[in-house]
Amino acid sequence: MPRESPYLQVVDALRARIEAGEWEVGDKLPSRSRFAAEYSVGQSVTQRALERLIIEGLLEGRAGSGTFVRTPRRRMRMVRTRRRVPNSGNAFRAEALEHGFAASWDARTVAHTPAPDHIAARLAIAPGDPCVMTRYEFMADGSPAELSQSWESMALTADTPVVLPEDGEMRGAGVVARMRSIGITVASVLEIPRPSRANQAQANLLGISVGSLITEIERTYLDSDGRPVETADLVIPDSRYEIAYAFPIE
Repeated sequence: MPRESPYLQVVDALRARIEAGEWEVGDKLPSRSRFAAEYSVGQSVTQRALERLIIEGLLEGRAGSGTFVRTPRRRMRMVRTRRRVPNSGNAFRAEALEHGFAASWDARTVAHTPAPDHIAARLAIAPGDPCVMTRYEFMADGSPAELSQSWESMALTADTPVVLPEDGEMRGAGVVARMRSIGITVASVLEIPRPSRANQAQANLLGISVGSLITEIERTYLDSDGRPVETADLVIPDSRYEIAYAFPIE
């Protein structure tokens, strides 16, 4: 079994018991040794599990007193919807305007990046074809909210004013508006969400623990002919944001 598996099992078990109300807000939890015996693990494993739940905001440690259940940190809902706020720019900015949080982000773009096999398949290009790759770190009200790695084929955008997503007059305008400015109509988007656990790099950027639950979304924008024009991998921390999909009935 993976080395962290017992630790993650204890975290999930304790989280479920807390959320089920086995201990009320303000209650003191049993000792590490009791949990260690109950789950047949070492005390270091139960200590890590409790520390993880403190990071998530379910518990608080009081020096010399023990570990107590606290009022849970508010978990925001991130709604994925067809309805867009006019002139809202990129998708994250649209979510911010719709749900009332302040959006900001850092972006790092590298042009002429050869497309890896899996990205080439998603963009319907040949492996190694030149792409523009942009890494984003999104913030909501100053807290890490989302990571994204975006890929666009340079066959579509080379020698145009929008070849770099975060430069020029169309900076921050989003894929739909940028493509429209060069005569490409984005008509649909495909999103594939997958549950996962944070690796070290993701945990460092999102301010969470290694192994924390995350949602990974594979997103691809397509034009009116069904041609992929951009694909991205989004990473969202589960402890802070839940993903909801809302669509009108046609």
